[in-house]
Amino acid sequence: MKSVLAILSAILLFATSALAFAPAAPRAVVAPAARSPTSLNVFGKRKTEAQKAEEEAKAAQYWQGEWVCKDCGYIYNRAECAGMYFEEQGPGFRCPQCSGPRRRYAKKVGDRVGTTLDGGDAPILLFSFGGLIATIAFGVWAVQNL
Repeated sequence: MKSVLAILSAILLFATSALAFAPAAPRAVVAPAARSPTSLNVFGKRKTEAQKAEEEAKAAQYWQGEWVCKDCGYIYNRAECAGMYFEEQGPGFRCPQCSGPRRRYAKKVGDRVGTTLDGGDAPILLFSFGGLIATIAFGVWAVQNL
């Protein structure tokens, strides 16, 4: 008899606790908003013909091939670099893979890789050797004259 009373009291306790968490008033039904072509509008608006023409004109100004980092072989990807063309990147741009400077990139034509327009490392090497020669010459002059 005690077990039957224990079961009934447990059922009563469960029923009253379930009612405590029930909503006080029925929920209002909200009408759905007008359907859009995409349910979440995640793709944005369609581009007009003028916008498409403007993008094509901008793309025509830049190299359509690939830019390759000479140090690590990374191929520049516009999507990974804020959607900017390589030529739009400033002088502080670094290779995302090896942190090589912008001047280490070269145009890739087929299976050949060329040099960039800024001359690559030649100016740096010339001025470095020139500075070394000037330092040695100054040292020799200082030893002889002082």
